[in-house]
Amino acid sequence: MENKKELRTWLDDFQLNHPLVIAGPCSAETESQVLKIAHELKNSDVSIFRAGIWKPRTRPGGFEGVGEIGLKWLQKAKAETGLLMAIEVATVAHVKLALEHDIDVLWIGARTTVNPFAVQEIADALQGTDKIVLLKNPVNPDLSLWIGGLERLYNANIKKLGVIHRGFSTYEKTKYRNNPEWQIAIDLQNRFPDLPLICDPSHITGKRDMIQEVSQQALDLNYDGLIIETHIDPDNAWSDAAQQVTPKVLKQMFLDLKVRKITDDESEYNQKMAKLRMQIDEFDGKLLEILGSRMKVADKIGLLKKEKNVAILQNQRWNEILGKMILEGEEKGLSNEFVMQLFKAIHQESITHQEKVINK
Repeated sequence: MENKKELRTWLDDFQLNHPLVIAGPCSAETESQVLKIAHELKNSDVSIFRAGIWKPRTRPGGFEGVGEIGLKWLQKAKAETGLLMAIEVATVAHVKLALEHDIDVLWIGARTTVNPFAVQEIADALQGTDKIVLLKNPVNPDLSLWIGGLERLYNANIKKLGVIHRGFSTYEKTKYRNNPEWQIAIDLQNRFPDLPLICDPSHITGKRDMIQEVSQQALDLNYDGLIIETHIDPDNAWSDAAQQVTPKVLKQMFLDLKVRKITDDESEYNQKMAKLRMQIDEFDGKLLEILGSRMKVADKIGLLKKEKNVAILQNQRWNEILGKMILEGEEKGLSNEFVMQLFKAIHQESITHQEKVINK
């Protein structure tokens, strides 16, 4: 799969002067709920109405969607509002029912993206479709798996493709429901700059009061759109209540969000930017020099441990370093998450160096 200008034709055809917005409830609950939300989102920046029909839950026993009957509600919502309709599909049976009910946009969820067999079956069922098909990132932070799913859909001659960044699961507790890991989405964006990239701040945050903040971050990174869960009565939603906003809040969000220019052709701007980037390049070079020197010390530590037959991993020492660095990082305006990720990567590289020395 190669980057082509044609990848964004379907998005350009909307002729929007703002980012694409997909909005609607996490789950379709009743016909009246679907219709009321759709009508409140009509004549706003929302172009596509989303609603979960089948809900893959982490554990059995929870609400797993209304099923096929909800597709008829979406048909009625489309007829009354003119909004395009979007649902998640996880099986070939879902795909067939979605196509039978003329659903406009189909997205493949994070739990499905991790399974190449499932993605291939869905790609085969959608062979040559003119529907818009969006692929969410896999639950685990694996860019190759995300691209692999995309390639399967592309090879099925699906022309209207896009991706949704909804964050990644982690065993560590952070302020996010799903860690954004922005760099993974940026790497995908660099590989396919014309592929429409949509952010799902609802699933990244899991908290409605953080949705605007993450939405702004996405727009600052030149994302093409947002998919935001919206409900008329979020607190009493049948699923994911904490991460849904009301249509009124969503509309205010559209007014408050700022869309930045990708660049500025003014010579003064370019000169200032060139100088600042030169400073960044110098600092990056120094960082690599320091890290290289640090690893040489790690090699010496490895030799000493080999000589004395001491284990590589020293948990007490590692916890002391991490605690100290987090405190020092805070003083320098660095977030705890960043410092933890940075020093975990450095620690892992040190272990790798010492293992090579000890096992020579």
